[in-house]
Amino acid sequence: MAKYPRKELDQMMQRWLEANRLAEAEGDWTKHLGPLYTDDAEYRWNVGPNEEFVAEGRQQIEDWALGVQMDGFEGWSYPYDKVLIDQSQGEVVCFWRQIAPWKRPDGSPYEVAGLGGSWFRYGGDFKWEWQRDFFDLGNVFAVLAELAADGHLAPEVKAKIHRMAKGQSLAGHRPLRAKPSALRKVKMGAAIARAALLGR
Repeated sequence: MAKYPRKELDQMMQRWLEANRLAEAEGDWTKHLGPLYTDDAEYRWNVGPNEEFVAEGRQQIEDWALGVQMDGFEGWSYPYDKVLIDQSQGEVVCFWRQIAPWKRPDGSPYEVAGLGGSWFRYGGDFKWEWQRDFFDLGNVFAVLAELAADGHLAPEVKAKIHRMAKGQSLAGHRPLRAKPSALRKVKMGAAIARAALLGR
């Protein structure tokens, strides 16, 4: 038996896609997407080999995931290419793209390469109770580097990159485990250098 009616999940996705359209048009994700989460919802995504973004509860989702994290990305578009719905578990997987509002000198869009998407768990009452995004962080930074070189990177994004470079975490960022010691970092670096230079 289905956990939720397929029709209800279809309606949830239509509401979500419309809210995304309005958020992109107005540059306000909190206003349009915030109401589509349960009060105790959780939102996560990975930020590298030892870091995770975690927002617990609708307030943190609005303040951090839809607020701080989206500052400087006004004008970007996130078209959804595919939506897969599993009504037996009340879960949805969507695949989307990240496209900046400028074009390269050759006319192609600044678009994050690779695969991007979201995995949702429905909580009833047309709200998500859990979300996990997935995307290629290396490709995100590659596009940001291009935008910076071409004079398009927003000041808010520059400020966040500066904080991260200084070792200051952004709101919601958590280590997955204890950071490696200096000795361990040297050992890992030497091992990779040996593989790159000597093939062993």
